[in-house]
Amino acid sequence: MTQLEKLTLYYDGACPLCQAEIMFLSRRNQLNLLDFVDINSERFDPNTVGVSCEQALAAMYGQYANGRLIQGVEVFPEAYRRANLPMMAWIFSRKILQPILQIGYRFFAKNRHAISKAFGPAALSLVKATASKTSL
Repeated sequence: MTQLEKLTLYYDGACPLCQAEIMFLSRRNQLNLLDFVDINSERFDPNTVGVSCEQALAAMYGQYANGRLIQGVEVFPEAYRRANLPMMAWIFSRKILQPILQIGYRFFAKNRHAISKAFGPAALSLVKATASKTSL
């Protein structure tokens, strides 16, 4: 098995669904192969990353420790691999599913705040509830 390089995920911390996904991944980050940077925080430096705030709001970005950027659907299998979610990584990396995943992701990225308003609070509550049960 190849050694996985650390991956930084740049996410919209103002989006409840995005927050829920990041919380979920951070709980599974036992090998410390993921780092999380809210693009609305002082930790996000567009000049260092090479991605503007507008670009980061339009698509999920990830950056390997070596500096290489990935974006959109390509980020998810890499994040899931590092979070020890092999089935999710496998699903999101299937070439045959890429066109469907790309369309779904573009729709979500463009409408994430409206979608998040409807589903985000429930998703966040679920992630928080399962976190408290696993920490008992």
